[in-house]
Amino acid sequence: MSSPRIAVLDSGINPLHSHVGRLAAGVNLTAEGKVEDTLDHLGYGTAVAALIHALAPEATIVPVRIFDKTLSTTLPSLVRALEWCAANSIQIINLSLGTTEENHREPFVNAVAHIAAAGAVLVAPYAMEERLLLPGTLPGVVGVVADTACSGTACTVKQMGTKVVFGAQPCAREIPGASREWNLNGVSFSVARVSAYLARVWPSRRAGEPVEQSIFFGAATQNTRPQRPDERR
Repeated sequence: MSSPRIAVLDSGINPLHSHVGRLAAGVNLTAEGKVEDTLDHLGYGTAVAALIHALAPEATIVPVRIFDKTLSTTLPSLVRALEWCAANSIQIINLSLGTTEENHREPFVNAVAHIAAAGAVLVAPYAMEERLLLPGTLPGVVGVVADTACSGTACTVKQMGTKVVFGAQPCAREIPGASREWNLNGVSFSVARVSAYLARVWPSRRAGEPVEQSIFFGAATQNTRPQRPDERR
């Protein structure tokens, strides 16, 4: 299995930034329709892409711009972006946002089903400041929380209710000579780290294997990889 295509659903990406690596053609989904302008005017999508590229340099990043002048979007635009990913050979969908609006559940459930049918996976925040978020809490979505105790090159595994949730550092890619406190941070970067970890184990993922199991039995969670139940010792 080849290295995956990762869609970054965010404010776009600056293709001239030296940290973002290899970009494929993406899309900008606006209220008026679909355009090809995926240039980042806010900086957040570029920062997310830079972190993913640093941790998974073999992956191809696809910019999907859902933010314009502010870091907010509408439910129809977000669902259209998820459906676009399902229809355009994306394997990993990196989503930086979530919502507490329960009436958004059904559209997300339908989109997640289409993503799974396409052989892809959505990675999204599970919670922020103890508030549970959609779509990150849904079955079939890789839910992520910020974990400041986690090292920068690993992720933690947590059982939250009936769902396996992954934790990762909420810090952006480090800038040489700059203090971490002055850099961007938040659960968006935890999501980016888990997306990158998943990209690294994606080529060795077994057909039909749950994504959570792929991450857990890959090299992402700890230095010594545990064995799958069916592996010889």
